[in-house]
Amino acid sequence: MTFRQFAFNNVLRNKRTYAAYFLSSAFSVMVFFIYAVFAFHPGLGDDSINKNIKFGMHFAESLIYVFSFFFVLYSMSAFLKTRKKEFGLMVMLGMTNTQLRTMIFLENIMIGFFATLAGIGMGLIFSKLMLLIAERFMHLDTALPFYMPFKALALTFLAFVVLFVFISLFTVTILRTNKLIDLIKGSAKPKTEPKFSALLSWLAVLLLSCGYAVALIVKGIFVVYAMVPVTIVVIIGTYFLFTQLSVFLIHKFRSKRSFFWRKTNMLFLSDLAYRMKDNARTFFMVAILSTVAFSAIGSLVGFRAMMIKTVKSENPYAFEYIDYSGSNEHAADDLALIERELQADHIQYNRLQATMSRVKAVNTQIDAMIVKQSEFNPIAVAAGEQPVALKEGQSMMIYYENSLKFNAAAGALKKVQLAVSGITLDPIGRQPSVAIPNFSSYYVVTDTMFDKLVPGKKDVFYAFEVQTSLYDTRDAGERLSKQLKGKNNGFKALAYDLFEIEKGYSVVLFIGFFIGAVFFVASGSFLYFRLYSDLPDDQTKFSAITKLGLTGGELSGIVTKQLFILFFVPIIVATVHGAVALTAMQHLFGHSLMKEAFMVLGTFVLIQLVYFLLIRSRYVKQVAM
Repeated sequence: MTFRQFAFNNVLRNKRTYAAYFLSSAFSVMVFFIYAVFAFHPGLGDDSINKNIKFGMHFAESLIYVFSFFFVLYSMSAFLKTRKKEFGLMVMLGMTNTQLRTMIFLENIMIGFFATLAGIGMGLIFSKLMLLIAERFMHLDTALPFYMPFKALALTFLAFVVLFVFISLFTVTILRTNKLIDLIKGSAKPKTEPKFSALLSWLAVLLLSCGYAVALIVKGIFVVYAMVPVTIVVIIGTYFLFTQLSVFLIHKFRSKRSFFWRKTNMLFLSDLAYRMKDNARTFFMVAILSTVAFSAIGSLVGFRAMMIKTVKSENPYAFEYIDYSGSNEHAADDLALIERELQADHIQYNRLQATMSRVKAVNTQIDAMIVKQSEFNPIAVAAGEQPVALKEGQSMMIYYENSLKFNAAAGALKKVQLAVSGITLDPIGRQPSVAIPNFSSYYVVTDTMFDKLVPGKKDVFYAFEVQTSLYDTRDAGERLSKQLKGKNNGFKALAYDLFEIEKGYSVVLFIGFFIGAVFFVASGSFLYFRLYSDLPDDQTKFSAITKLGLTGGELSGIVTKQLFILFFVPIIVATVHGAVALTAMQHLFGHSLMKEAFMVLGTFVLIQLVYFLLIRSRYVKQVAM
């Protein structure tokens, strides 16, 4: 048997330990490859949307590549620790340090090479399906047929081969050559009693409480200022939560004799203290990675829903057109074009209009915008708002306030004296409205008063109310947006604008979903690594306890409770972190993100539950062997 065959057989003998690492690495390669397939797809042209898609895909590749470096580095260091006893036996049988390092290098290269091939293979298998999904999900105008992605293949293969070679060299360079006796004993050395600091335990509570309190209290722009310090405080608090507070709480439970001596709690709690202390850093990384995945995807889904809802609420008409101050000499032709396009698609519509007269005001450089009551009321009714009822000489102040309350200051009641006409507008009240959304504030007056005003520059607002489904107006809106683009008008087509918003957010969601999936898979893999690195010790320990009378059911119960805590404590912490983060984002934008947040968080928790059930059944069987 050659040295290379020896290294290959070592990998096969440890296939159970390396399984999660291999699959997680292959999954990262697959996602990287799929993004490369999109980025190099010949069907994506050079328009702005496609350029953004390409840029987003390459950005996602870079992010996954950087994360894969640290993931592989951590994974390899964790696995090398579990093989100390094996390395000790090899050294005792005459293997030199150079041969040991060479063997580890070859093993890492083989695992990385086959993980890269497996990831590319899975990517080729699923690429056609992903192209079809992306075509629909991102609302692309062009079809994305399958093609042979030579550029994506070359980029992925070279990138990850370089990554695994570099990490393999780095690993064997920093590999510590322990004393032979330490290697032979491996993990058989007795562990010291887990220690904790009561001060640091209470500091964890204080940091998390303060971080949560600030995140939940601040609102508006202050959320941005508080984001970085709150994030730092919560991260430090999370670290102390797992390294100190968890052991502190277990110690408190152990001190309650009535609970500690009940059934198998003594075994459960005694072993759990060691597990929590040993796995504290792993739990910390899992919690932070999961929080990033939760917050990123939850925010993207929430922002998409918020933008769509906001645009719908603030644009009540299917089409809008504004002739600014009569400066658009083609306004009549534009309006005729709009009507022809609607008639061509057999869309029934009702055209409304309001003339906004700009009148000079005394002691101010800002003109007062005036509209007559008979034109405002039909438009208000079409927008689902209350019309105004004015008596002769009265006026009403109208101000535009969007759903995010960014224009609330414009709603201050103002008394205005008109310069030329000598008329003073003393509004009987004010009301918010989106009926004419392009003007921050204006005054509705009676028709008689409007006719008395010295006419100034006029903006004419046109609204097209349709009797058909909004979705049916998208094609006409797209054609009109392209034909009227660049002209001096305020044309809007609601259905087409919504389609463009959904397309833009769908690209970001598609990219963010897979990045979040890579983070979440990696966090689950970290737990798997730690679990199976402790398997030999668990088998020895529970085998000895079983001889003292521990039944199979009691063994299963202890292992299940421990695994449940190990799998779900980091996820529960991440879920709380994510919920607080999304609540803070909700305070920033003044829009509820809870529905979308709970949907995302619930999906991740459900996936983790399935993962736990699969691992638990297999692990219990192996511990009992």
